[in-house]
Amino acid sequence: MGRRPFPLRLYAVAANMLAPVAYGRVRAKLREHGTDPVRIRERLGHPTTDRPDGRLIWFHAASVGESLSVLRLISHMGQTHDDWSFLITSGTATSGKILSDRLPDRCVHQFAPLDSRAAVQRFLAHWKPDLAVFVESEFWPQMLCLTHAGGVPMALINARLSDRSVRGWQRFGATARHLLGVFSLIHCQDRRTEANLRHLGMAHAKAGRNLKSLSGPLPVDQAKLHAMREAIAGRPLWLASSTHPGEDEIMLEAHRALLMDHPDLLLVLVPRHPERAEAIAGLARASGLRITQRSAAEMPEDGTEVYLADTLGETGLWYALCPITCLCGSFVPVGGHNPYEPAQAGSALVHGPLHANFADTYGELHEAGASTQVEGAEALAAAVDRFLRDGAALAQARQAISGFSKGQEDALDALALDLSALVDPV
Repeated sequence: MGRRPFPLRLYAVAANMLAPVAYGRVRAKLREHGTDPVRIRERLGHPTTDRPDGRLIWFHAASVGESLSVLRLISHMGQTHDDWSFLITSGTATSGKILSDRLPDRCVHQFAPLDSRAAVQRFLAHWKPDLAVFVESEFWPQMLCLTHAGGVPMALINARLSDRSVRGWQRFGATARHLLGVFSLIHCQDRRTEANLRHLGMAHAKAGRNLKSLSGPLPVDQAKLHAMREAIAGRPLWLASSTHPGEDEIMLEAHRALLMDHPDLLLVLVPRHPERAEAIAGLARASGLRITQRSAAEMPEDGTEVYLADTLGETGLWYALCPITCLCGSFVPVGGHNPYEPAQAGSALVHGPLHANFADTYGELHEAGASTQVEGAEALAAAVDRFLRDGAALAQARQAISGFSKGQEDALDALALDLSALVDPV
């Protein structure tokens, strides 16, 4: 790859010097979230479990969504290579907690090493991966360069690079080409990212299916689902999923309008960040709506108008429960959220107009008649009202989005084959 560009050399010096400070910060954050103190040292590259014998495939993801998106791919590769083992690394306490209950066979989780030479070298010396797979846009320079220098084949999957990001990369073209040049395979989640990466000189970048479309349905606790259905007792309901500040007001305003014609309607509201629950509860009460909260171990009652599902790890439960979903992050400039999760549950999808993060996917959904785009509370209320009044329209919308989800399967085989070829070239 040649000599590292000056910005990378400068970064390496700074990162190595500041590693103790960075470790102090991440240690405090992990402790705050109740992480086992023994495991915190994984951030310095110290392993807390032995390396399994045989081939080891390492997947690195930034946080919860990216980590969960690769679990089905890992399972698929494990089924076709029963002598391979897998390692998945991530950086957040939440990702560690959620992954611990969902890891496929022969797969372990470790917290990723900090991007210092000592931590990364310690990590690589123990795990000795046969393939390193990086997910989306997690570009830690020393991790990438040291892994490549060790002769490990490397792949970037589900890559996402916005127009704004590529403009920043272009200012440091040599640095971008050096970092991205470590990857033998670059799988992009959309055509825009493919074009952007090719513009940066990555001629082998190829667009494929968004990995999140291949991750399979979210897990559902059947006992909890049964308990919720008993508590709701046949009431009509709809879901506002992954709300951000500025969207809760829209959801609550739409719900108030819907209650005029559907007085027994229940809104299940799931904030993207549960720590905002008290602020959302205050908004609901100020609107005159009767609310109960999941985090308080409360179930919906006859008079409940808004059920605030302010817990982690239960999103699959809400998609399975609710026949109509408004997927948020699309009414404020967040860029939208993963539409495959409600699709895989067969929940009719309504969303706002701001979905740049999944532009290709939403375009395909619209072409398939599998989603409804609205702007503002009034249009949202009208869309939900139509589904509540017209059972045939609701059934058609649910069938369309389920069909869209099932059409993604072939891409999983293709991606698994491409990655396997890097481990055992033909």
